[in-house]
Amino acid sequence: MRKLILSMHVSLDGFVGGPKGELDWVHVDKDIFNYTGALTTEADIALYGRVTYDMMEAYWPTAANKPDASPHDIQHSDWYNKTEKVVISKSLKGKTLSNTRIISDNIAEEVSHLKEGTGKNILIFGSPSAAQTLMLENLIDDYWLFVNPVLLGQGIPLFKNIKEKIKLKLAFEHAFSSGVVCLHYQTIH
Repeated sequence: MRKLILSMHVSLDGFVGGPKGELDWVHVDKDIFNYTGALTTEADIALYGRVTYDMMEAYWPTAANKPDASPHDIQHSDWYNKTEKVVISKSLKGKTLSNTRIISDNIAEEVSHLKEGTGKNILIFGSPSAAQTLMLENLIDDYWLFVNPVLLGQGIPLFKNIKEKIKLKLAFEHAFSSGVVCLHYQTIH
């Protein structure tokens, strides 16, 4: 059975975006990119909400072709282009997109079927609305939270409308020299 893994940057006070979705507070560098590379090598499905999918589609398909492409850009672009994409979206319902499956209805059931399939893991980068929907159904197996040393005070919360307790155990943590700390939690089912 596949694992559904959430990888998300979060402020110390639990926000994943500023009030207008701004991400100028997120710290990423070579060390963090190298560290998260393990997530992509172990995943063959990328799951997104529509907004994050649009951002990814605008950059990753051609990122490796840019003259100043970093090793991370090349690696991630190659992974992105080969990986099946799944987008949770009502606004894309009925659309046909290359190498992309749209889930608009019966989200919990459809994602459960994906998890029951064979293959590598399913990886969610960002996509707070999709993550919140999946949390409500307790479908996320692993949380890789990259806690940035900043307090936003307001913005888009990661944890919203959770109705039932979800028990987690800390699998490991890693502190980066930038002050970002990765906390890897596994869901106790």
